[in-house]
Amino acid sequence: MGYLDNTSITVDAILTKRGRELLARGDGSFNITQFALADDEIDYTLFNENHPNGSQYYGEAIENMPLLEAIPDENNIMIHKLVTLPRGTTKMPIVTANVSKIQLSLGASTSVNPNTLNFQGLANVTEPGGYLATIADRRLLVAFEGVGGATATTTARPFSNSALSETIRGGSFSLTAINSTTLFGDNSKLLTTLTIEGVDSGARVTIPVEITKEVIATSNTQGVTGVTLT
Repeated sequence: MGYLDNTSITVDAILTKRGRELLARGDGSFNITQFALADDEIDYTLFNENHPNGSQYYGEAIENMPLLEAIPDENNIMIHKLVTLPRGTTKMPIVTANVSKIQLSLGASTSVNPNTLNFQGLANVTEPGGYLATIADRRLLVAFEGVGGATATTTARPFSNSALSETIRGGSFSLTAINSTTLFGDNSKLLTTLTIEGVDSGARVTIPVEITKEVIATSNTQGVTGVTLT
């Protein structure tokens, strides 16, 4: 990571890992249709309405801040994306989910159901366009499915041997953890994140995902039910 020279207008565009993979195929599947803007490095508390040189200089400190060089890691850049909302909006939409953390053992599955607060003046709704869900390390899931809506997408295959992210679309999402210990090595658990973004609102939430090596099973010995870890 580095800083860009902000004495001139600079557009620093790089491909994500997924973009480079599509480009390398050479089959025409690489086609940029959308882009996003963010202001991660901007500190708006520096806006100074009491600047001695007048209103033209209120934002001087912000305008002179260094800009971050683009990096292809969605976990460390473009965390605070810019969104366009209807005029008169007084509350920012917020995406929530039925879970704050996902913990799965080998082969286990779970569902994630997102909703949006403050969308178009409504308290808690599912967005008409659905949601985009991005798993940061696709290797940790044997199945990744979007449920609901005509645009829902699903992938029930090993995505790659490399630690690439993948994005699907749906009204809710189903995740199934890998059922092999190959990736664990000496680790007892593997960590990644699931980021859910509202298609209409642009709001998003990031949920930590933990895959544990232990296989959890129930046993019944002499009438006593317990849990066995292997």
